[in-house]
Amino acid sequence: MTATKVFLLPDLGEGLTEAELVNWLVAVGDEIRVDQPIAEVETAKSVVEVPSPYAGTVAGLHGEPGQTLDVGKPLISVTPSIEPVETGTPLVEPVETESAETTTPLVELVETEPVETKESAAAETYRAEEKAGSGNVLIGYGTPGGTSTFRRTRPSRASAVSTSSTRSTPSVETEGAGAKLTTSADDALLLRTRVPGKLGAVISPLVRRMAKEHGVDLGHMQGSGESGLIMRRDVEAAITKTPVKPAQGPLVEPVETKAFETGHPQAVESKYTIDARTGLGITKRTPVRGVRKAVAANMTRSRSEIPEATVWVAVDATALVELRADLKKTEVHNTPGLLAFIARFVTAGLKKYPALNTRFVSTEDTSGGESQEIMEFDGVNLGFAAQTDRGLVVPSIRNADKLSAKQLDTEIKRLTAIARDGKATPTDLGSGTFTLNNYGVFGVDGSAAIINYPEVAILGVGRIVDKPWVVGGELAVRKATELTLTFDHRVCDGGTAAGFLRYVADAIESPTSLLADL
Repeated sequence: MTATKVFLLPDLGEGLTEAELVNWLVAVGDEIRVDQPIAEVETAKSVVEVPSPYAGTVAGLHGEPGQTLDVGKPLISVTPSIEPVETGTPLVEPVETESAETTTPLVELVETEPVETKESAAAETYRAEEKAGSGNVLIGYGTPGGTSTFRRTRPSRASAVSTSSTRSTPSVETEGAGAKLTTSADDALLLRTRVPGKLGAVISPLVRRMAKEHGVDLGHMQGSGESGLIMRRDVEAAITKTPVKPAQGPLVEPVETKAFETGHPQAVESKYTIDARTGLGITKRTPVRGVRKAVAANMTRSRSEIPEATVWVAVDATALVELRADLKKTEVHNTPGLLAFIARFVTAGLKKYPALNTRFVSTEDTSGGESQEIMEFDGVNLGFAAQTDRGLVVPSIRNADKLSAKQLDTEIKRLTAIARDGKATPTDLGSGTFTLNNYGVFGVDGSAAIINYPEVAILGVGRIVDKPWVVGGELAVRKATELTLTFDHRVCDGGTAAGFLRYVADAIESPTSLLADL
């Protein structure tokens, strides 16, 4: 008899206390190995795969896709294939269990002579993994090390009559928590199992989210991809055929309204719940969670704690646009984008004006009072805003000040791709020291941006459009854009902010001379 182990949802980084279960990668009854991904969860930062610290058979899944789980709560129950045995452990271990009728000691017999079979080889492998630890450690949770001890706890003996509608209730041990978790037969029926060609054939979290939002049942869908894989096009096709159910709510009594043309009252019936303040029907309620919840909290904290100020300047970007066009004629596939060039100018400007690449820190001193300091960094981790299906995220290019425009362009493309796939790590999304926001891609000229807390500044770039411009005393049509810098007034004054902004603007207007000096 082997005690079932319960794996608790670990701390996924940066003090996050909860995560949304996106998808199970295993099902009840599956055989899994140490470090095998068992679930995809979405935190406030990204979608990550959670590996199992145990090898064995999946006994239970504690949660359904779409459910928000708290860190430290049960995630999955695993029954080890072979229980690790310590040197010196007694071969017979009496453990008293309570029964409704009598109290009888249980004994466990352990073979002392190994049997040369595939099963014994697997057991030895499992023992080695369990003693050494998997090494695939998430923040706040690690698999057992070599000095760990393994305590056997025998499940209680239950006396029950076997019928077609009744099952025994197993008792399982929660590793490291000292608590017991009981899963009833009714709960077990609620656990999602994977059916080949059905739910198990969905890989993309975006496809699952799309199906969930439009009420598409993936369990009865045959995918058009390889081996029945359900693709985005399959869900889109189902959406066009499946009407979306409106939000459920009690029907309200008919309301008499006056027709403007006839003046006669008309009875209008609403199928939605009525909002008491506006008198309008509520068509949808969207929980604030995941990335949107993190963005809301971060922006609120930024506006409430940072005394921000904004400066802006109009820039003639004609020379930069022409420089890129000339480079593209000779290097069709390796020409950096305009954002990469601007990123290069920004990192050079932050070296000249390092106050904008700092952090304002408030701590409690030894006397109980508040101590404040400005923290400077050896290098620039340049964040850039990227719009994804999960919302706006800010991946950062580490040590961006040491990269060329081509290297910056490569990193921008790489990080944008993983951010849109939901695979960016907390380090990718939370290590920036300054943010560059290209909101010109949305067709706008300017924005009073909110600083990405805990940074102290953000530079916005508007769209580049043809505008009338005075050149050499004459009116001409030039490629113009607008730069907007929002900064924390606690770390510097307007002169520093204006100096940095003017430096970047001059670099855009005369890119050749600046790039020659970099």
